[in-house]
Amino acid sequence: MKKPFILRLYCTLILSVFTCLVIAQDSVVAQNEDYYRQFQDLENGELRSFFFFNTPNRYNQNSPYDWLDTVKVYLNSSEKTKDSVSIRNYQLIESQIYFDLGNYEKSLAIARNLYNNLQNLDVESKSTILRILDNNYAMLELYDKQIEIRRVKRELGLTNNVAFYDIYASLGQYRKAMRDYMTEEKKELKDDDYYGQAIYNNTIGNYLRLDKSTPTALSYFKKAEGLIKVFLSDVTNQQTDKEIADGRILNGLIIGNIGKCHVQLGEYEKAIPFLEESREVIKKYNKSKFSSDIIENTLALAECYLKLDNYAKATDYLSDDLNPIKSDNILKRNRIYADYYFKTGDFKNSTLYLKKNIRIRDSIDALASNIKNQQLTSVVTQDLENSKKTMEQQKAQLEESRKDIKARDDKISLVFVSLIFTLIGFAGLVYAYLKSIKNQRLIAEQKYIIENSLVEKDSLLKEIHHRVKNNLQMVSSLLSLQTKNTRSKAAIAALEEGKSRVKAMALIHQKLYQNDDLSVIEMQGYIESLINSIQSVYKKGGHNINITIDAEGVELDIDRAIPFGLILNELVSNSFKYAFPNDDSDGKIYIHLRKIADKEGFFEYTDNGIGLPEDSEERANSSMGIRLMSRLANQLQTSLNTDRTQSGVRFWFNFK
Repeated sequence: MKKPFILRLYCTLILSVFTCLVIAQDSVVAQNEDYYRQFQDLENGELRSFFFFNTPNRYNQNSPYDWLDTVKVYLNSSEKTKDSVSIRNYQLIESQIYFDLGNYEKSLAIARNLYNNLQNLDVESKSTILRILDNNYAMLELYDKQIEIRRVKRELGLTNNVAFYDIYASLGQYRKAMRDYMTEEKKELKDDDYYGQAIYNNTIGNYLRLDKSTPTALSYFKKAEGLIKVFLSDVTNQQTDKEIADGRILNGLIIGNIGKCHVQLGEYEKAIPFLEESREVIKKYNKSKFSSDIIENTLALAECYLKLDNYAKATDYLSDDLNPIKSDNILKRNRIYADYYFKTGDFKNSTLYLKKNIRIRDSIDALASNIKNQQLTSVVTQDLENSKKTMEQQKAQLEESRKDIKARDDKISLVFVSLIFTLIGFAGLVYAYLKSIKNQRLIAEQKYIIENSLVEKDSLLKEIHHRVKNNLQMVSSLLSLQTKNTRSKAAIAALEEGKSRVKAMALIHQKLYQNDDLSVIEMQGYIESLINSIQSVYKKGGHNINITIDAEGVELDIDRAIPFGLILNELVSNSFKYAFPNDDSDGKIYIHLRKIADKEGFFEYTDNGIGLPEDSEERANSSMGIRLMSRLANQLQTSLNTDRTQSGVRFWFNFK
């Protein structure tokens, strides 16, 4: 009978050891990850922001100051390029880093600036800004502002309830905070949510510890410690690095709270191992972040060693780079220093630290009581307002339910009669349905396959046109680079002409993948975009010419649109370059494209410039532009006709 039990025990031990090894290995890997380098290797502010806010223990190798310097460089670069999305993302990261460093005023200033433009931001950015503001107001004890932020969260639909138990706790109302917390959170917890159960028991224990109910608090902390250990050793659920890191930090906080309970009970030797382990765990998994928990644990350790007359250890912890922000921690540090100097016979320094505490308390007492009462009144008022709204909503829901029940009762008799006739009709339909269902399934499956094929085809075609457009833009960029490195004016002009032609073709593909119908191009919009592109090249003349485009409702396929676009590119470029040498503001260009028969179109281009030179026919054989237009016209199965007018020139052709 004992063998199965021993075998199960042996297997359990092996599994536990294996789990510990896996977690330890994951921890080592996480510590060796160069998150700072990975952050720099990302392409833009949006990706870097997502990586930053979803990476636990991000300061494992580089301090927050290194991250802050890098983010400021990216922010300055984004401001120069006026990239508003990247500017917002880098400011969010900057605000969070200042919060991690404990510089809450600076973090708050940046977050407030972003908050002023909250309506224009996406949901994820809104949630992040409001979370940072909430945390900063909590640390700065600006609870009325914290209430406002939580109200905004609810109005935006980011949270269902506005809870105030943490604010009650910060204002010293620990029992009220505990009751509200238990009411709000217990109903949401699941039995298998070990992490959530651990947070729940740790929070209640903390309220009890602050309320000086130390033995009861200790029992809650012990329960929380057991739950978080189960969570960290649970191999049945796949956990992310962030979940594991959060679990480790929570474990460190729970251990520290157990140590602080032993300090309150005067069990200083028992408290020391818990407090030291808590410090190490929080430092390891919350690396380089400012943590008031580390400060509280350090002060508790100094107090323990001082009570045990180990002055060397006490001073080691007191001088451990402490920078307390909360007034309670500052007062505690000064009190420990006063006790230390008193015990060592340095009454002058002991008196000095006691006087510091007196000054701090006087300063606090002068304002704190009134401010605290005002904030408590504000919280209670808002809490009552929320309760009233909740009751009104529940009352409205009950009234609506009563009306629905009455309406259903009225319909029952009608439904009963209708049901009888429906059953009779349904019996007749069942036979027909069973007979046709097989064919319908087959038709539905074929339709589904065809629709998916069409969607896939459209996606592929759009992707092809997109890539062709990108490749043509790259060719245009290469021509621009070549232009900058070329001194010959003739070569520069030739390269600019080539670049303009490439842009004309790229625009065709851009219009295609932007259009719902991939087979044709709407020519009015295309011609307008092409003219804008050419004007950007010939800035001097192009801006003073009045251009009229008459191509509304005409659509061409790609085989006709490309040669047509290149012909039009040549004609407009020639007008900008040669037709108006005096940069006359009265210059006019008229572009006319019409469908004149079932499968025939007519194109006409005129300008009122200086017209063609007398020897234009002799130049035609040597001009690349004219030869190119003739060949492109041949592709359209037509020929380009030229008419000299009294003022300017006219080109036209019919095409199929």
